[in-house]
Amino acid sequence: MKLDIGGSETIPGPADALWVALNDPKVLTRCIPGCKSMVEIGPDAYKVDMQLRVAAVGGSFEGEISLFDKEAPRACSIKVSGAGSLGHGNGTARFEIAPDGDRSCRLIYKGAGEIGGLVAGVGQRILSSVSKHLIGRFFVALRKEFEAPVSGAAE
Repeated sequence: MKLDIGGSETIPGPADALWVALNDPKVLTRCIPGCKSMVEIGPDAYKVDMQLRVAAVGGSFEGEISLFDKEAPRACSIKVSGAGSLGHGNGTARFEIAPDGDRSCRLIYKGAGEIGGLVAGVGQRILSSVSKHLIGRFFVALRKEFEAPVSGAAE
């Protein structure tokens, strides 16, 4: 089953800081829904372990993510592949970062993938809805990475 994603999001922070965050496995582990670990296996290549629920079915996935065609701090392509108890999938995506005012930037993304196995049985409409939900959770977590820490000391 084919799956296409795309959109754009405003992130509160400078483009350079967003670029650094999107290339930091620790940040991505915190932001990717269900990501348990992201371990570097080579330059710009990572092994990922995830625990996800799709519709009423949950399972674990192991996969790899690699970054390529990097144009720091503006654009990058991503290749993803994985398999687990719910099925298998692979895909590619491209993101671009553009300044959006003085204190924020815009992240534009577009990707396509192929999904098979049990997870594909939930149907295109449900899978598209779940994908949008997971992408939304990613961006909520990513925005939190840019929130200023609250100081406990009064000055």
